[in-house]
Amino acid sequence: MTIEIIVLFLVILAVILVYYILKTAKHLIVNTVLGLVLLAISNFIFTDIAYTVPVLLIFALGGIPGAVLVILLHILGVAF
Repeated sequence: MTIEIIVLFLVILAVILVYYILKTAKHLIVNTVLGLVLLAISNFIFTDIAYTVPVLLIFALGGIPGAVLVILLHILGVAF
């Protein structure tokens, strides 16, 4: 009887943990997708932003703020 209660308690904790991990991951995934969509849109406007590994990582990991950073650096002629 006590083993079943302990297992039930551990399963409830695991479900709560997975919920919070997926809740956080959802925001990261949405931010990444929006950043990459912004990269595609910015390439229609500024046709010479290259698809290099650093640019893709900044857009994917940084999301919208990373996209704005790369676009501003491109407009100012500093990088990319």
